[in-house]
Amino acid sequence: MSRPIQVLINPAAIAGNYQRIKALAPQSRAYAVVKANGYGHGLERVVTALPDADGFALLEFGRAIALREAGVRQPILMLEGVFSPDELLLASQHDLTVAVHEERALVWLETRSLPKPVHIYLKLNTGMNRLGFVAETAPAVVARLRACANVASITLMTHFATADDPERGIASQLARFDAAAEGLGLPMTLANSAATFDYPEVHRDWVRPGVALYGASPFAHRSAASLGLVAAMTLKSEIIGVQTIHPGDSVGYGATFSATETMRIGIVACGYADGYPRHAPTGTPVIVAGERTRLLGRVSMDMLAVDLSHLSQAQIGSPVELWGKSLPIDEVAAMADTIGYELMCAVAARVPVKTI
Repeated sequence: MSRPIQVLINPAAIAGNYQRIKALAPQSRAYAVVKANGYGHGLERVVTALPDADGFALLEFGRAIALREAGVRQPILMLEGVFSPDELLLASQHDLTVAVHEERALVWLETRSLPKPVHIYLKLNTGMNRLGFVAETAPAVVARLRACANVASITLMTHFATADDPERGIASQLARFDAAAEGLGLPMTLANSAATFDYPEVHRDWVRPGVALYGASPFAHRSAASLGLVAAMTLKSEIIGVQTIHPGDSVGYGATFSATETMRIGIVACGYADGYPRHAPTGTPVIVAGERTRLLGRVSMDMLAVDLSHLSQAQIGSPVELWGKSLPIDEVAAMADTIGYELMCAVAARVPVKTI
């Protein structure tokens, strides 16, 4: 018999979250961002859940081509662009839209022979300082792209660094982008999940929701439920052992938790090799038999311990939810000093996945 740990994926939640985002930006089209294997939910599973999506955005050419071969006809945006002339050729052959953010790719477009022109997203660096041409160079780069026979269309693109921070917001980046784009008359995409919720003025032609699509919040202090989002991933397991410990007894590696009273503890079949964060501290919430309790001690490779002292009904075989439908992934992530994105993407390949 296999270990009881399992990931449940709810495609209906993904579809509902996409419609929630569309309702926020009714005049815009929306790329479903499906990078990192659909944020750990399974690329094919996510795409199947969104047959009417306006488009998809990801990084890996092999996965993008597989979507085309599976019959996906919507625009597919390669968010990091191309890293070789061969990838530019693949983009042309498979009708993939390409972000262009540096001089090399621009030269390849100008000098290579392609079977058909490519749709281009010109990425402008407005302050994130990650990828992109300096925003103020936009008119000159656009002029080169307009003169290039390999370019089918041009869309302007940028990415916000602090759209999730109400104190810093997007004002400086937006001002820089709009100044650079003035007079160019081109379609635009600016809004990530956070900007889609909080800044309707940047919805423009396309929005690019990522984490919100999967039912997690892009904001540190606002829950997914408050945004009208539903968790699409549940990580579940079972109690596989029960111990009674006494005052002074410790739990787990490093003896980081010691009891001050007699306690029942449950051992859960889930550890950091399954993708649960090793640095989650004592007190991180866990749902056992439908009731909230807490993690105790250090997470092991394959197991973790939870407090059953107030859960007399909990026994070996009792169900456990590590995050998901009843326990927001963002709450677990915050306790582990990380973000829900990381937990979604970190679920290990050894964990069985079931679509519900």
